[in-house]
Amino acid sequence: MPVTGFFDPPATRRYALRRVHVPASVLAGPPPVAADPDDLVFCDLVIDGGKVADVAVAGSVAPELGPDLDRSLVLPGMLDAHAHLDKGHIVPRARNKTGDLLGAAAVTGPDRASRWHAEDVRRRLEFGLQTAYAKGVVAIRTHLDSLAPQPATTFPVFKALRDEWAGRIELQPSTICPIDIFLTEQGRELADRVADIGGNLGSGTRFVAPVSSLVPPEFDVAMARIFALAEERGLDLDLHVDESSDPESRTLIRIARMAVKRGFKGRILAGHCCALALQSDEFIRETMDACKDAGVDIVSLPAVNLYLQARPVPGGNAGRRTPQWRGVTLLHELKAHGLNVAIGGDNVRDPFYGYGDHDMLENFGQAVKIAHLDHPHEDWITAVTSVPADIMQLPQFGRIGPGRGADLIVTRARDWHELLARFQADRVVIRGGKAIDTTLPDYRALDDLVRIDAPV
Repeated sequence: MPVTGFFDPPATRRYALRRVHVPASVLAGPPPVAADPDDLVFCDLVIDGGKVADVAVAGSVAPELGPDLDRSLVLPGMLDAHAHLDKGHIVPRARNKTGDLLGAAAVTGPDRASRWHAEDVRRRLEFGLQTAYAKGVVAIRTHLDSLAPQPATTFPVFKALRDEWAGRIELQPSTICPIDIFLTEQGRELADRVADIGGNLGSGTRFVAPVSSLVPPEFDVAMARIFALAEERGLDLDLHVDESSDPESRTLIRIARMAVKRGFKGRILAGHCCALALQSDEFIRETMDACKDAGVDIVSLPAVNLYLQARPVPGGNAGRRTPQWRGVTLLHELKAHGLNVAIGGDNVRDPFYGYGDHDMLENFGQAVKIAHLDHPHEDWITAVTSVPADIMQLPQFGRIGPGRGADLIVTRARDWHELLARFQADRVVIRGGKAIDTTLPDYRALDDLVRIDAPV
């Protein structure tokens, strides 16, 4: 039973959540009544045998079946389409001194080389899973640092945890490494490992080796190699793209056009795409057209990009200054152009983002405020529910409807304003029709790994 929840669902096979609000955009079928201007449907949810049995008109279900929840907002379990579980919680021992991408990379590499042994990775990764589960997350796609020799350690740990957590959190792996790795034999070996574990082939758009520009001629050669390796093995692509504050970072359009030219049959997920927001209107339209033609999906990471982008240049004479842009890609424009746009959690308590708690409800709330996903709220809740479920090809998640699993988050908030104004610490998380224990793991459990004086 929940420890902090504001109510206890009946411990019977069949019960109801009566007089609740559910977003119309996450219903798997037609709503029993019209939604209000904020996309909310007033209804009763009937749960039977771990599944949703009915979405009925509010007040039509017998009171003895369950409590009157006075319009409490009920959401489906949430999905995170872009995470970095293997990096999580190392910030105490690997501090980013500049707060930007270069500063993060500068301390992550040495930490990985000296400390990411199997037990370290397993415990930090599982700590993240325990946290996400208590928050109501049902599926995570996580990037795994894939510079050799790390995959030999991380991938077996991940595979074992994926099996152990089956039925609680669905886990999908993607590789992350500099793009020029795929110009070497290491790239082929990595693609084979991905195929073996059942994951997605991914990289950044940056190079390890010095190059002449943000998008050098070698980029097309390396990206063509990634496509070829994916095609040979039937893999999907999951890429970190144009995570930059420089408008000359223009790889998204090249990736999309290459996919069309090759007739690539797999799915492509492009994460970040920050620089797109700084480019000309004409180039933005061309890029969005290319992405639509290629079927590229987008995952934005608003909290992390707000954190990393537009920091002062290390050693410059600007000193402390206020960032003048939000570092976030064009969520509204991409969605209006017909692309699938998801919101992901990205990093948690590591050099790339010093905060976070694997809480997709919190990430959604931050995205609403950062990217103005309100006035009206419309259907943006789908960016952390049904859209990532579609991107991750997990149709069993992300929606509420008869016959679907009762994997739900029940909040005390009655509308979007209440939901986003106050942290929902007393949410009730229901999995398979039963309330789970929402006690969070204690950071102290990792002290022996992440303290500065922890043994290497």
